[in-house]
Amino acid sequence: MRLKNKVTFITGGGQGIGRATALLFAREGGRVVVADINKSAADSVAAEIIAADGQALAVQVDVSRAESVEAAVAEAIQWGSRIDVLLNNAGITRDARLPKMTEAQWDAVINVNLKGVWLCGRAIAPHMIAQGSGSIINVSSIVGLYGNFGQSNYAATKAGVIAMAQTWARELGPSGVRSNAVAPGFIATELTTTIPEKITNGIKERTPLRRFGQPEELAQVYLFLASDDSSYINGTVIAVDGGLVW
Repeated sequence: MRLKNKVTFITGGGQGIGRATALLFAREGGRVVVADINKSAADSVAAEIIAADGQALAVQVDVSRAESVEAAVAEAIQWGSRIDVLLNNAGITRDARLPKMTEAQWDAVINVNLKGVWLCGRAIAPHMIAQGSGSIINVSSIVGLYGNFGQSNYAATKAGVIAMAQTWARELGPSGVRSNAVAPGFIATELTTTIPEKITNGIKERTPLRRFGQPEELAQVYLFLASDDSSYINGTVIAVDGGLVW
């Protein structure tokens, strides 16, 4: 088991890619903290893990609020005594073209996708430094590398979490803590079901594998970065996009 006895803290763990990752990490022996703003969703995933003889804790967290993050991390530490892996997976979209994007749309995405990653990193890094080990995984996007129509806010956050991961790699590396980012392409989740069919077909045509990725395929990359298999990988960005030509 690649994560045996490792405590993993997964934000946005109650659904979609977060859920798939939580289930995989548990199967690999991880003790999983399922953190989500939707407590019932987190409870459901944790119950599924426990029913399969895994170990899990569901916590409610609003990653955009420092006090909420700190309380969730404290609960996780009390339960697991340590945190070995932080997967900054929580994220939202509020799309609009630049002239029409409201300040509220901008702030909502910045607060969750960028500030939330920073708050979680700030809260958990001291525990990793104290134990002399840890892996932080920031979920970016190909949008953070290339931009995307109607997503000034989202693209800015996803570029920002790459910069944070690289900065943390320098700051935390001497303490034995690794920090990396993953830039997924289009993954088959509830979010991508809202994309019009014409656009979906165009994306698949530009993707050499001619399909969207599956949450489980992305989760495998997170597993690699969380495990000791990636012990000398630090400060990098891994694209998981099927070779998409943007």
